[in-house]
Amino acid sequence: MAEEDDARIRILQSLRGKICEAKNLGPVSGPNRQRDLCTFCTVSLDQEEVFRTKVFDKCVSPFYGEDFYFEIPRPFLCLSICVIAKSVFQRDLPVGKVSIRKDDLCKYSGKEHWFNLQPVHPNSDVQGKVHLEMRLNEVITENGSVGQHLVVRIIECQGLPLISGQNCDPYATVSLVGPARSDQKKTKVKKKTSNPHFEETFFFEVTRSSSYSKKSHFQVEEEDIEKLELKVDLWNNENLAQDVFLGETRVPVRILRNDHIHKAWYLLQPKGNGSKSKSDDLGSLRLKLIYIEDTVLPSACYTPLRNLLLKSPDVKPISASAAHILGDICRERYEAVLPMARLLLHHNRFVPFVSAVAALELDNTQEANTIFRGNSLATRCIDDMMKIVGKNYLTVTLKPVIDEICECNKSCEIDPIKLKEGDNVEVNKENLQGYVQKVFSSITQSSSSCPPLMCDVFRSLRHLACKRFPADPHVQYSAVSSFVFLRFFAVAVLSPHSFQLRSHHPDTEISRTLTLISKTIQTLGSWGSLSKKISSFKETYMYDFFKSFQEDKCIEKVKKFLDEISSDVSKESSGLEDAVVLKEGEVHKRAQGRKRLGKKNFKKRWLRVTNRELSYHKHKGKEALCTISVKNIQAVEKLDESAFNRKNMFQVVHSEKSLYVQAGNCVEACEWLEVLGQVTRCNVGRLSTFHPSNYTAGAWQCCKNQSSSAPGCKPCTTIMVANLQLDIDCDRETERIFSLLSSNSTKLQDMEDACASMAVYQGPQREQEEYSKFTIQEPKETFQTLKQLRNVMEELQRQHNIRKDTTAPGSLDNPIVGKTS
Repeated sequence: MAEEDDARIRILQSLRGKICEAKNLGPVSGPNRQRDLCTFCTVSLDQEEVFRTKVFDKCVSPFYGEDFYFEIPRPFLCLSICVIAKSVFQRDLPVGKVSIRKDDLCKYSGKEHWFNLQPVHPNSDVQGKVHLEMRLNEVITENGSVGQHLVVRIIECQGLPLISGQNCDPYATVSLVGPARSDQKKTKVKKKTSNPHFEETFFFEVTRSSSYSKKSHFQVEEEDIEKLELKVDLWNNENLAQDVFLGETRVPVRILRNDHIHKAWYLLQPKGNGSKSKSDDLGSLRLKLIYIEDTVLPSACYTPLRNLLLKSPDVKPISASAAHILGDICRERYEAVLPMARLLLHHNRFVPFVSAVAALELDNTQEANTIFRGNSLATRCIDDMMKIVGKNYLTVTLKPVIDEICECNKSCEIDPIKLKEGDNVEVNKENLQGYVQKVFSSITQSSSSCPPLMCDVFRSLRHLACKRFPADPHVQYSAVSSFVFLRFFAVAVLSPHSFQLRSHHPDTEISRTLTLISKTIQTLGSWGSLSKKISSFKETYMYDFFKSFQEDKCIEKVKKFLDEISSDVSKESSGLEDAVVLKEGEVHKRAQGRKRLGKKNFKKRWLRVTNRELSYHKHKGKEALCTISVKNIQAVEKLDESAFNRKNMFQVVHSEKSLYVQAGNCVEACEWLEVLGQVTRCNVGRLSTFHPSNYTAGAWQCCKNQSSSAPGCKPCTTIMVANLQLDIDCDRETERIFSLLSSNSTKLQDMEDACASMAVYQGPQREQEEYSKFTIQEPKETFQTLKQLRNVMEELQRQHNIRKDTTAPGSLDNPIVGKTS
């Protein structure tokens, strides 16, 4: 049973970051000169690019402002952010890079740092590991003396990089090197694989008898073994071109003094440990990175903590609940609320909890016009909920008009100080007014698409606000508009890339247009909720702009919209009438080969998945070459690399024929699998098994079954049907909460001390000043919850300690970091 539990431990990694800006980018050899440097940045795991910013034109100190987030689906050694100069006629040229080893990511997590760019050397980034076996054999020479041979077996490699997007043709050179010798041997080339199995053995003469004196051979003194080392280099065979270095490792022969046989996995290393020669100043890059690694235990381990958190809405007062305590001790960390919000959402406990914390906040709010304007636990919870639940709502409501604004790029500047030469302020005002009207109309006509859970929260907020300020007839609207307009729609308009409405941060001019639209939407949203009409603005030009709007009609539309999304009338979800694009992008698709003699090669295609259908197109925006109804998809699964000798492949099994697709990188492949898996998880005809390889030469290559219609030989991935159509991993979220509580154990102890002091102290409550950073209404109840938290945390830590990785160095999961030159 313990072995089963250990098998279910998962190591999950994610990376969130922002490429902020670069300064004083250095010279680049080639056609690009410093004064007209057009650059972009790439993010790579080892040597695999997983994200790319847009190109920033002609600037040596560009502001990229690009956010990225992805789950990391595989082991990696190094994160690299590279600045690259864009070339029109020749290949793009690297300016410099920032490389951070995985073990060092925690040093920079959560804060912005300036990094000096380092030169990009072709041999400095490597990935993969090699499995070696070594032993010393005694041999008797022709003259009867005893010598030693080193026997080296190179077994296999794993995780070698893609070369130009394709699997490499690797081979290895194996050398015995010392002060006076270097004997080298070579394996056979393995074609089109990143995980080659060599299984080749080599023999090296190590020592001879003392009577042997030929100077060209290694001398025989036993202590010279201390100076010998085995060097293994991996290469990609380029045939006519120069072979590409993939990595190396060095193992000292003296390791065999203690073990007659040494067998271990070694991480491949850069040449010369990636050392860099002195070079010109290449500039610097400002980055913000948050790397998270979760060790997720079996689900049963989290039951006590999960139950304690889920009963939070029922605790009186709410400030004494486990969920509120978490928010209280982590109030400086905005992302700390997210795992709690996701857990409560999944178990349908979010609305009662957020209603209780909102009521507590309202009790401490003295004026109606400041309602829900701060960064409180209630506002953070609702912000996270809207981002999670309202993703499709934003896509339906805002994406079409945001796309139009970004692609048409009409000038909308109305600030006289910022107008460019030749700009017509009246034309710009007309452009801006047209965009604002489209965005405003899309929002105020979207109530039928508003997710029911958002409506439930808004309805509760409206009721609580009316109860707290019964004399103010407008507070019922401001309680809702402060979220749906100010914290949801206006923020999404301002930063569409942060809400997946655009793939990249818009350029400066479009950002300015979106800023003006966002300001306007905030103000229009407030008109229906304020007791007096807006008559003054910070900027005069904005006041002049607002004169052109019919205020009364706007107030009427805003109030009607707010009524519809927060009224007491039960609102049934209308569903999404239009197709919603869930993901699209460029892939390589294997030709279907419908004709008997037709080619079955790989071609670039634009893949697009909506809530209704999967389609692929020759190019983005072109008519679909093939359309597959989502309802007809029977399975979406990974494909073995051996099927087509390509990485990052998956298959879409449907009623006609399987569609084989290669994604651009490992992150993209996982995203496609997740989106397609979620949109098809309720299909009636889903398969229970699949073939992880292809059918060729009259048989399935995975199981060798000769029937093309044979059932699959491997169980399909289980897709969890989550509430709210959300893919929430509750065990992972609970593990993150445990990590947050553990890292704030000192604050938990301070809070416990405060409760104990307040409960027994009978005099004036001067302790409140000392412990004012905590919300403690009922010290005895809060103390009891803290005690329960401490108990479940101690038990969960014990479970972590039991299952702590004890894998021996040199295993596949814990390879040795070998010596380098």
